[in-house]
Amino acid sequence: MRVVNFSAGPAVIPEVVLQQAAAEMLDWHGSGMSVMEMSHRGKEFISIAAKAEADLRALLAIPANYKLLFLQGGAIGENAIVPMNLLAGRTVADYVNTGEWSKKSIKEAKKYCTVSIAASAEDKGFTYVPTQERWKLTPGAAYVHVCTNETIGGVEYQWTPDTGDVPLVADMSSHLLSRAVDVSKFGIIYGGAQKNAGSAGLTLVIVRDDLLDRALPITPSAFHWKAQAEAESMVNTPATYAIYIAGLVFQWLLAQGGVAAIERVNIAKAALLYDYLDQTPFYRSVVRKEDRSRMNVPFKLRDESLDEAFLKGANEQGMVQLKGHRSVGGMRASIYNAMPIEGVRRLVDYMKDFERRHG
Repeated sequence: MRVVNFSAGPAVIPEVVLQQAAAEMLDWHGSGMSVMEMSHRGKEFISIAAKAEADLRALLAIPANYKLLFLQGGAIGENAIVPMNLLAGRTVADYVNTGEWSKKSIKEAKKYCTVSIAASAEDKGFTYVPTQERWKLTPGAAYVHVCTNETIGGVEYQWTPDTGDVPLVADMSSHLLSRAVDVSKFGIIYGGAQKNAGSAGLTLVIVRDDLLDRALPITPSAFHWKAQAEAESMVNTPATYAIYIAGLVFQWLLAQGGVAAIERVNIAKAALLYDYLDQTPFYRSVVRKEDRSRMNVPFKLRDESLDEAFLKGANEQGMVQLKGHRSVGGMRASIYNAMPIEGVRRLVDYMKDFERRHG
């Protein structure tokens, strides 16, 4: 029996995707090979990668003047790859600090340039997104970097920043494909696939054409966006099986009606959980309402001595990975695209029952 998996990532994958991957494990479409065994330059895998790219372009309505790269290294890898590819003689980049993943991005970028903190939510424990009126952008900055959904703190941008002619770079690891996004308002969008796009090992990078040739001379070929774009993400051997799984997830998303349809479901799922949190004194959400994440819902019990009992009871009922990140404590329910609304209902029912027994 499968559990209800609230893991922040690697995370739940649609069951039909897992079933199809299992059915095709030994023999993909009569090729006599597993996708794991295919040459990345063979016609079979080339067709898999091409369909995955076409489907992702359709899902996100990616404009023609953007390249889509299938890379490796995850978001943390891109934290270094972004400045290496965008500085182009400039020495300063602006970063907005909204939590743990922003801090990781800032730490990595400092190895390559001067980081100017355009705005920070640290004053209130990273429980909100600073409004753009508070931002102090640096004239001549190479780019402006934001993390549009903080997986750990559960803070999400519900709006798109306007940085004018300065490229806007967004780490969208934990909410890419969960909601509509106007790609044309960003210079770069990147994210690890293991939240809403499949399995760990694949990094999705969307790059506007005019930003492809700004790399520092020290940039390794495998991390050079222009080189990877010209080689169709095959300067080195790509994460072939992760691309295949992502392609199946993209097909599943299209079958659901695309991003607009899944966004409606995500809104409903998040509302179920937040509405309950807002009506009970037994649990609490610390994130400002207008900045709450639809994907990652951290919450705390008023009496934190009950935390272990809460987690134990949830596990016994087949609900796993609810423990909050060690940096913030409490609980966290990650309710990505593949989490059915029934899973959220089960969690809320359990929370109500736990409150009745311990409140």
